[in-house]
Amino acid sequence: MPKWIIIEVNNWFKRDRIVRNLEIFQDIIVISLCVGLFCVMLIRLGDMFLSFLRPLNIRQVTSDILFILILVELFRLLVDYLQKRSISVGAAVEITIVSALREVILRGVLEIPLNQLFGLSIFLLVLAGIFLALPWMTTLSEQIKISKHQIIELEPES
Repeated sequence: MPKWIIIEVNNWFKRDRIVRNLEIFQDIIVISLCVGLFCVMLIRLGDMFLSFLRPLNIRQVTSDILFILILVELFRLLVDYLQKRSISVGAAVEITIVSALREVILRGVLEIPLNQLFGLSIFLLVLAGIFLALPWMTTLSEQIKISKHQIIELEPES
């Protein structure tokens, strides 16, 4: 497709401006999520310290600590997104694993029905597989990008 047609279509729709505005709105949404997560972290941290005034419930304290760590990791994931404009799959998998294990700790392994325990085990195995395959997938995607770039350089311009 000739470049003058692409330039003309861009002028009609002002696609660059629309995309830039949508990215700004998306950044505002992500920033508001970060502020909300930070507020929830502070509230949960305050609740946890207030729970130390009552008789100590180890399961509840452990749950609060794991929940705060999950929120911290989500906050880090959102900050990384704002910086790099991409989601770290490794961090998302880590957060999911910790969240699943938090639920097991909260309910207790002996209280979880057997079919749910098998489902959770398979879920964790799949997440572990994804986590182990990430370095290989990253290397493969980089090789594909390099080969695509080389093919584009070899093609004659029309």
